[in-house]
Amino acid sequence: MRAFDIPALIGEMQQDKWCEILRAPSLSMGIYHLKAGDADGQSPHTEDEVYYVVSGRACFRAGGEERQVAPGTILFVERLVDHSFFDVREDLTLLVLFAPPERTGHA
Repeated sequence: MRAFDIPALIGEMQQDKWCEILRAPSLSMGIYHLKAGDADGQSPHTEDEVYYVVSGRACFRAGGEERQVAPGTILFVERLVDHSFFDVREDLTLLVLFAPPERTGHA
């Protein structure tokens, strides 16, 4: 078993937006943190992806659809779908899971 303290991990990230915290044969997991006003420069991934919004508020666009996100929102994005967060109004902290493990190590 492994346990993770998200506030402590964010404190250790400093200026980094992405921190991988787990890599297993079937999935990888990390924290993605965008400050209010930050741009999200993601590219489509070759893995399926799940986001869980831990804190913050923003908008999210994937495959031509848009929605507002807030704490408790869970998003699923299929591999190769163009997606990004925008209009980040409050610092946004996301728990991100990739299956299979992400190849590049960046959300």
